[in-house]
Amino acid sequence: MDSIPLVHASLGERELTAVAEVFASGWPAGQGPRGKALEARLAELYGVGDAVAVSNCGAALHLALLAFGVEPGDEVIVADYTFPAPAQAVRYVDAVPVFADVRADTGTVDPRAVADLITPRTVGMIVVDTLGVPADYTELQEIADRHGLFVVEDAACAVGATYRGRPAGALAEVACLSFHGRKGATSGEGGALLARDPAIGAEARLRSSFGIGSIFDMGKVVGLPIPEFTEIGFNYKLSDIAAAILQVQLGRVQELLDRRNAVAARYGELLGEEELLAVPRVPEDRTHAWQSYVVTLDARVDRSAVAAALRGQGIGCGQGAWATHLQPVFRSERTCPVSADLFARNLALPMHAELTEEQVERVAHAVRGAVRAHAASAPALGGAA
Repeated sequence: MDSIPLVHASLGERELTAVAEVFASGWPAGQGPRGKALEARLAELYGVGDAVAVSNCGAALHLALLAFGVEPGDEVIVADYTFPAPAQAVRYVDAVPVFADVRADTGTVDPRAVADLITPRTVGMIVVDTLGVPADYTELQEIADRHGLFVVEDAACAVGATYRGRPAGALAEVACLSFHGRKGATSGEGGALLARDPAIGAEARLRSSFGIGSIFDMGKVVGLPIPEFTEIGFNYKLSDIAAAILQVQLGRVQELLDRRNAVAARYGELLGEEELLAVPRVPEDRTHAWQSYVVTLDARVDRSAVAAALRGQGIGCGQGAWATHLQPVFRSERTCPVSADLFARNLALPMHAELTEEQVERVAHAVRGAVRAHAASAPALGGAA
């Protein structure tokens, strides 16, 4: 029986044609004509002052914190239940990540938890659109405004999602996107920083290229311009090869999102009545990008055994996101019980735009069988289902 992968990138002939055009142009490196066109398109799509194409979302988060002037010892509140990139970015600038617990129903950061964590050392927050669903930006922005904090939106998983009619990626003064292979638009790897203030974008672009301007632009100047390095920068540029792929992918976002929506809806129909798990909940004021489809298993279910059963049938699965505060590199005395519970009980099922109806039904049938086969007979232990 054919395997069903957890993730699969939707790349095809149109993307290959775009890559061939870059090869013919003679400029495959970063900050060339394709990269500039991508940035202009992103700025237009999201209605922001500037967009900077970078190598990945982690680079964008790092550049965002540098742009906001975060200094060693400053505290930045980060959502706990997520891939640990936000906390890592805070550590890059020798600041202190302060982990905020999350909502049990969405996995997004709980505004009440954020409010309780603010101290005189707090300078800002990184809010995560967890697994593709936007967080509570109205409440979070009110907290930030009240205390004079910056807000960075980590929209890595949320290309195509919306919050109260606005696109994820345009919900804070700076947002960071990912174009990793499992995202709604992908070039294999890649990212972008979106900034309402063009000055922040300009600074991020300079720092993303060792602290100097575009070599491509310099090559068109008559004479011999010699750039000067006036500050420490990084090599965070996105190649024009990746930028060309993304230009095609951005035109396909709705098409691919429609397919993911259909998969999510079918999973909901097939698994929604299963007592041993809870399907994802999407608040009425937002839409989900469905980077991942994550169910929460009943506390009686042996998740490891379920995963082994699924993988034994060729069905990919994963643990969902991470409770960052429990990771050894970040371990602290602070507790985030909801995040820890989700980390222990969440299970990611195959989710991508290439799934067929038959494959979705096969996954759902296997999941139902596995959770029933690996559930203890003792009463449920409570938790965040």
